[in-house]
Amino acid sequence: MLRLLRVLTLAIAGVAAARTAGAAETKVTPLMSKELEGVPGKEGAMLLVEYPPGGSDPVHRHNASAFIYVLEGVIVMQLRGGKEVNLTKGQTFFEGPADVHTVGRNASKTEPAKFLVLFVKDKGTPVFLPAQ
Repeated sequence: MLRLLRVLTLAIAGVAAARTAGAAETKVTPLMSKELEGVPGKEGAMLLVEYPPGGSDPVHRHNASAFIYVLEGVIVMQLRGGKEVNLTKGQTFFEGPADVHTVGRNASKTEPAKFLVLFVKDKGTPVFLPAQ
């Protein structure tokens, strides 16, 4: 558990370092992680992501299955080769292990947005990987 928290902390630091200078930072809070019984080598990890007004993510991937649920606001998501979508409270989004997340941002310049992410991934691997 301690190793996973260190990996999550490094991943979150990588997200913060990739932000545009002067932009408000996205807040990523690890909520829990759990080894998946009956699924050798896999674990689940849950994060809360809070976009400030105008907040966004750099292009990235997760090397995991990511299930997203919007809690508040409107977020804009797009995967490489896919269409940009606006998601509102109660809507969901999925990213597969090979997907590259090209757009992830708050649609509003004045209101925050918040979403929950549940990852199913290889045990001990980072949840965030930079991508081109």
